[in-house]
Amino acid sequence: MSTQKKPLPLIRKVAGGLFAAVALCAPSNGAWGQTEDKVRIDGSTTVGPITKAFAEYYMRQHPDVNITVSESGSGNGAKSLVNGTCDAAAMSRFMKPQEFSAAVDKGVMPVAHVVAIDGIAIVVHPSNPMANLTVSQVRDIYAGKITNWSQVGGPDKKIVAISRDSNSGTFECFNNLVMQKEKIAGSTEYVGSNGAARQRVQSTPGAVGYVGLGFLDRTVKALSVDNVHPDPDSVTSGRYPVARPLYLFTDGYPELGSHLHAFVTLHLSRKGQEIIESLGFVPVTHYK
Repeated sequence: MSTQKKPLPLIRKVAGGLFAAVALCAPSNGAWGQTEDKVRIDGSTTVGPITKAFAEYYMRQHPDVNITVSESGSGNGAKSLVNGTCDAAAMSRFMKPQEFSAAVDKGVMPVAHVVAIDGIAIVVHPSNPMANLTVSQVRDIYAGKITNWSQVGGPDKKIVAISRDSNSGTFECFNNLVMQKEKIAGSTEYVGSNGAARQRVQSTPGAVGYVGLGFLDRTVKALSVDNVHPDPDSVTSGRYPVARPLYLFTDGYPELGSHLHAFVTLHLSRKGQEIIESLGFVPVTHYK
C-alpha cells in the first residue's frame, strides 16, 4: 500500500510564500494556451536533470507529445515564462518580487510547484585532504579573507574559488544562505552551469566550488559543512545548512488533464519520486 509522509521540514519554511502565490494566482486567460502536444520547459541547470528525465519518461508514455527542455538559468526561465516562450519555468529559487511584478504587468500569473529539495554541496578536488568547513569559513573564502588552504587546516596551496554566474538560482541561494550580504571577492571565477563548476574543480587541485546534490560524483569531493555531510538524509532532516526547494513555475494552474498539468505534477507520483531519488535529489513525497 502506498503511503506518504508529511511535507519535509524545508517545505514548511516556504509554505507561506507558496500559499500566498497560489492565492494570488488564479489562472489567466492565456494560462492554458500551450499547444496540446507540446510542452516547453526553460530555466535552471540545477533542475535540468529532473526536467530532462521527466521529459524522457513522459514522452515514452506519450509518443505523440514533444517536450523540449532548455537550461538558460533560473532568471532567464522566469523571463521566458513572462514572455510566453515557455510553458513552465524551472527555477532553483523562488521568484523575486520584481519578477512577479513583471509577470503580472503582462497578464501572467506565476504558480509555484515544488518538485524536489536540493542541497548545495561545497566541493573540492579529490586530492584535497580537507573534510569539513564551517559556513563562516566558506563565506570568508568567497569574500577573499581566506586565500590559502593552510588557513583552514589544509595544505599550503592557493585557493581558487569557483562560483555560479549571478543569473543562476544556485548563486542566489548560495549568496543568501552562505554569503549573507558579504560581497564575493573580485578574484572569484564564474561559470555558467553546475556541470562547468564541477569540471573546473575536478581539474584544479586548489579549487573550491558549489554544485547541487545531483551533480556530485567521484570526480569531486563534497565537504561537510558545520560537520554535516550533504546527502538526502541530512537535507530532508534540515540538518544540512545549505539547502533549498526546486521549482517549476507555470502561468496559472495548468488545466486538469492537460499534458502540462501531468508534467508539473509528475513529482507527486511514485515514478516521479523514483526519478528524483535516482538523480540524487530529495523528493517531496515518500512512497513505501
